[in-house]
Amino acid sequence: MLIYKFALDEMNTKISILKEEFQMIHDYNPIEHTSSRLKSPESILGKIMRKNMKPSLTAIKENMRDIAGIRITCSFRSDIYRIKELLCNQQDIELVECKDYIESPKNNGYQSLHLIVKVPVFMSDRVEKVYVEIQIRTIAMDFWASLEHKIYYKYDNAVPERLTAELKEAALAATELDRKMEALHQEVRELKSDDATKLTKLHLEKEQFTIPMQLIEMIGEGAHTEEEPETK
Repeated sequence: MLIYKFALDEMNTKISILKEEFQMIHDYNPIEHTSSRLKSPESILGKIMRKNMKPSLTAIKENMRDIAGIRITCSFRSDIYRIKELLCNQQDIELVECKDYIESPKNNGYQSLHLIVKVPVFMSDRVEKVYVEIQIRTIAMDFWASLEHKIYYKYDNAVPERLTAELKEAALAATELDRKMEALHQEVRELKSDDATKLTKLHLEKEQFTIPMQLIEMIGEGAHTEEEPETK
C-alpha cells in the first residue's frame, strides 16, 4: 500500500508542475481541481472475490490496476485531451490503456476519459512500476457522476427504471451544457486574439510614425548647431 501511496505522490507532483507551468506560459489553467484515493484493503478483498482473482500479491499487482486513483476535473472538454497529451508526453509515464467514455458514453450516460498508466516508484533498494488509474472529466460530467453514484448507493444498485431514464436525460443535458460552454470559451479566445492583433498593429503603426518624427527633430537640432560659413 505504501508503494501505491508513493505512486500517487509522484503523479500529484507531476500534475502540480504542469498546472503551474501552464498558468505561467499560457496565462490559463486547464485543471480546476484534482483528488486522489487509495482503495482500502476491504475494497481490494471485495474486488478479488467478485472477479474470482487469485488472492496473491503478484496477482493483485498485475490484475488490479485501480488501487491508486486520481481524478482530474476540467472546465472544458478540449482540456481533457490536452491534459492527457501533457501527461503521456512525460518520458517516465507509460500509457497502458485508454478508455474514452466521452466519445463512446456508457449506456447509463456516464462520460469520462480513463487512463491506466505505469509510474516508476524509486525505493531505497529497487524501482517499481506501479499502475495508477487517472480519470479526466469536466465539471458537468463530475457532477453527474457524483449524483449517479449517490442514487445507486441509496438504492443498493436496484434503481427504479424512472430514475434511470431521468439520469440518462440529465447526462444528455450535461453534454449539451459542455458543448455550449466550449463554444463560448472558443468565442472568448477568438475575441482576445483579435484584440491582441489590433493592439500589436496599432503599436507597429505608432512606431512607424514616430521614427520619422525623431529623425526630423534630430535634423532640426543639427541645423541650429552647424557653424555658419565664413564670409569673404
